[in-house]
Amino acid sequence: MAKILRQRCGIKGAALASLAVLGNYAWVTSAQNQAGNSTIQKEKGMTKQASGAFDVKVTPQKPDNPVSESANLGRMSLDKQFHGALEATSKGEMLSAMTEKGSGGYVAMERVTGTLDGRSGSFLLQHSGTMTRGEPSMHISVVPDSGSGQLAGLAGTMVIEFPEGKHFYKFSYELPEGH
Repeated sequence: MAKILRQRCGIKGAALASLAVLGNYAWVTSAQNQAGNSTIQKEKGMTKQASGAFDVKVTPQKPDNPVSESANLGRMSLDKQFHGALEATSKGEMLSAMTEKGSGGYVAMERVTGTLDGRSGSFLLQHSGTMTRGEPSMHISVVPDSGSGQLAGLAGTMVIEFPEGKHFYKFSYELPEGH
């Protein structure tokens, strides 16, 4: 994969993309440890769980202007297909950067459209991850007030796992009563 990334976006871009792709594996461990510390607004109703597999295509993007180029950030487009309790597609963008000491970070936004436990609509997921000299931290949450259709009022957090190179999600969420 690193060879493909170097060909597509150059050495620096490949390193940044590799941080985002490979760094996700380390960030997962921390996110799993933090999952019990997630806070979801309790006034919304009972917390529900959804889980399943997902497919993802991460495509490195070249800077589209001189300011972006001088920032020296990795930029990737995201194209996902969720399966299981969340049957949906998502499209998004990720920015990443790394230091010479092996630390780095990424942020991403994605719009998820489909059904969640039979309820249709869309919502936004916001990602934030940091690696401090190999020590990961990751948080993925639903953007407040981003739910539409039958998912209006959705709140929640997601954990991503990568056992044996496969992608899985665990989504803890709440919807207002009556949804």
